[in-house]
Amino acid sequence: MSARRSSKVRVGKGRRLELILSPVITEKSTQGSEHNQISFRVPLGASKPEIKAAVEGLFDVKVTAVNTLRQRGKVKKFRGRLGKRPDVKKAIITLAEGEIVDVTAKI
Repeated sequence: MSARRSSKVRVGKGRRLELILSPVITEKSTQGSEHNQISFRVPLGASKPEIKAAVEGLFDVKVTAVNTLRQRGKVKKFRGRLGKRPDVKKAIITLAEGEIVDVTAKI
């Protein structure tokens, strides 16, 4: 078995802004705020260490965990033609105890 890598990922200021596309404001994501969690849409190629470094750099908070999910785009009909919504990756960030992020004010 190999040991986990503990090297810190460095993300530049421009890349930080590219990694956090938008906050997810839904009923389910706002319920996560009770558990110190916030949700963001991120690019499909973003990794968990990059997302963690971007959130810590942009909002000056301590992140304890990053969970990601890939949501496939639905196939829908529009005026009789088939179309497909784009695939989306979401990141659910768990903040350290006592940390707060106001997603509507900073970015």
